[in-house]
Amino acid sequence: MFRFASPFFLILLLLIPAAVYYRRKRGRIAVMTVPSLRAVRDIPASPAMRLKPAVSALKYIAFALMVGALARPQWGVERMNVTTEGINIILSVDLSGSMAALDFRRDGKIVNRLEAVKGVVQDFVAGRNGDRIGLVVFGSEAYTQIPLTRDYSTIVSILERLEIGAAGQSTAIGDAIGISLKRIQDIESKSNIIVLLTDGRSNSGELSPAAAAEIAKEKKIKIYTIGVGSRNKEAPIPVNHPVFGERYVYQKIDIDEDTLKKIARDTEGLYFRAENLKGLERIYETIDQLEKTEIKVESFAEYKEYYLYFLLPAFGVLVLWIILVNTRFLEAP
Repeated sequence: MFRFASPFFLILLLLIPAAVYYRRKRGRIAVMTVPSLRAVRDIPASPAMRLKPAVSALKYIAFALMVGALARPQWGVERMNVTTEGINIILSVDLSGSMAALDFRRDGKIVNRLEAVKGVVQDFVAGRNGDRIGLVVFGSEAYTQIPLTRDYSTIVSILERLEIGAAGQSTAIGDAIGISLKRIQDIESKSNIIVLLTDGRSNSGELSPAAAAEIAKEKKIKIYTIGVGSRNKEAPIPVNHPVFGERYVYQKIDIDEDTLKKIARDTEGLYFRAENLKGLERIYETIDQLEKTEIKVESFAEYKEYYLYFLLPAFGVLVLWIILVNTRFLEAP
């Protein structure tokens, strides 16, 4: 990386165009006119006379090189060490059938709950730095979709491929927490959190939400719970009718807020309710701010001075100019 350590000296370069302008302006002033010598103008200039402007430029070149030396040109390498312990984050996403409810709006279009969640979670992942993030999906059962990793591009890619019903139509919140706890144990970290998002009530699975939360509490793992969907409103859910094709069934989905609040409270997390896209975005922004990773940055640089590469040529050009103007290009006063 090239730089000038004292760049303010480069301001002196402005003296060069000022000097050239002054010299030309002074040269236009005629001291006297000799009519009998007008014919001399038609005589072709000698090679030496053609080189005279170049010789005059030598002093400006020497000055520019000296200014460059004063500005201390340097070449070196800047290095930066980023050290971070990072935290473990498991994103647990509900893929049950109720996530197909069309009660979210994005970019002016109505989308289902899962599509709304995908974009917000992708932004959350992209905003993290140095953390290990894993993905667990659940419906009737819970599965590890991605183990803890810092490969955020892969996480975003997998998120985009999630489909409603891929883990069953029911909701196994306890199993989702249990699988998330197992994934967190894969890599040790001083801070571990689970972000569990659901739109229903736990009605499936082998592990109860209360038992799963108790295990998380013992292991000091914080759980943020998010309930998705409108309160006390029926939402349209697309269904395939064997005769009439795709139809919409209006259904009010009951979120077990008491259980989600208790899970968050027992593990020292927080509970949120998202009824629209803006609310969902604010929730993940809040979690992002609450769970920041401390990053230490150490930077240092090694530079080598190169002023001699400017100064020595400057002296050489200056000496050449002095010799030429006092010999071949000597001007009479």
